[in-house]
Amino acid sequence: MRFGAFVPQGWRLDLTGIPVEQHWDTMRSVAGTIERVGYESLWVYDHFHTVPVPTQEVTYEAWTLMAALAADTSTVRLGQMCTCNSYRPPSYLAKVAASIDAISGGRLEMGIGAGWYEHEYDGYGYPFPKPSVRIGMLREGVEIMQRLWTEDEVTFEGEHYTLQGAICRPHPIQKPHIPFWVAGGGEKLTLNVAARYAAYTNFGQHPDEFAHKSEVLRGHCQDVGRDFDEIVRSTNFNVVCEETEAAVEERIAWIRDHYRPFVDESRIDGIEALVRPMSGTPEQLVERLQARAKAGVGYGILYFAEAAYDTTGLELFAEQVIPALS
Repeated sequence: MRFGAFVPQGWRLDLTGIPVEQHWDTMRSVAGTIERVGYESLWVYDHFHTVPVPTQEVTYEAWTLMAALAADTSTVRLGQMCTCNSYRPPSYLAKVAASIDAISGGRLEMGIGAGWYEHEYDGYGYPFPKPSVRIGMLREGVEIMQRLWTEDEVTFEGEHYTLQGAICRPHPIQKPHIPFWVAGGGEKLTLNVAARYAAYTNFGQHPDEFAHKSEVLRGHCQDVGRDFDEIVRSTNFNVVCEETEAAVEERIAWIRDHYRPFVDESRIDGIEALVRPMSGTPEQLVERLQARAKAGVGYGILYFAEAAYDTTGLELFAEQVIPALS
């Protein structure tokens, strides 16, 4: 199994209490640690309003961070989990991504999804059509990006987008193009897009859900003539990694206290429920992740809630868990 880790950017209330003038130094420090200790990739979220509830706390914009982190790192790969297709015209996004691929020396991952956070759509004045329309926009958007990265000039007439002689230079350094991570588990439409275009998918934090979505993806691959085994299936994990079980419980208590100023106890219980399955000592996490690897999870993208304040868990995972699973 391969691994990446998220850089704190505020979306999950993970920069609270840190002065704004220290945010960039905090983010770049965590990114540097992710690169130094051996994760394959670093990741940001593409959102504008915080979760689990919108607040006045910061959320840094994903592609601004992509450019900054591309210039501030040298080997780690750079991804978004995941870019909302309908927040930016796909022709513009293709141009931005190609530029950052060049800046980074060919280290960009293209995470892409149909979008879901309605509060952001309303707040920023974006239309929020029904899921089938958003996924139709996603399908056209991925095709547009792939064509702009590989063709000299693109004309496109779709239901949602129209291009007349679009040129995207530079083309990405990566050949044939930047790899797509198609995120989401919509069984009729999203996984069909993934079968056609994805190098990676991202779905299914619960093992049963992951197994079911994998079989649906396999069926779509058969339908479109794609080799199912070409696609690396990934899952996001909320992780607590500590030396002892007592330290694990202390960290979970810290996470509860960290969210308490912003949400009620029922939401805090929900946050703990997301963290519990991948909370443990290195030995415990190796055992749980080995089971996931046997089930077909080829890539784990890890979120450490405390990373802006304390990177020991992130580092311990890299030191003791990754080597056992690589």
